[in-house]
Amino acid sequence: QVQLVESGGGLVQPGGSLRLSCAASGSIFSIRFMGWYRQAPGNQRERVASITTAGSTPYYADSVKGRFTISRDYAKNTVYLQINSLKPEDTAVYYCNAKGATISRTSFDAWGQGTQVTVSS
Repeated sequence: QVQLVESGGGLVQPGGSLRLSCAASGSIFSIRFMGWYRQAPGNQRERVASITTAGSTPYYADSVKGRFTISRDYAKNTVYLQINSLKPEDTAVYYCNAKGATISRTSFDAWGQGTQVTVSS
């Protein structure tokens, strides 16, 4: 079993910043993908940023390029999302996702419980 625990959400004013964290734990052999998704009320879940192996180019949705930065601590199985210049339209529940292999060499595709980000004055 693999668990993801997110933290760092909250209420912030427009133009503010937040840093989200997601730590993976459990029977992990390797993680090939870690990403952040978000879902606003009435909208589908969308991928905002993701990162794979060291040295690879991260993915960013067009709507967040230049404002969001994803990073990964490979030793800690943790992924971060630095969010700057927040806009009201960034308001959503942010979810962490990780894909990889367990110690028993089975594949996993795990999701965190979500963390609320609210941008409002």
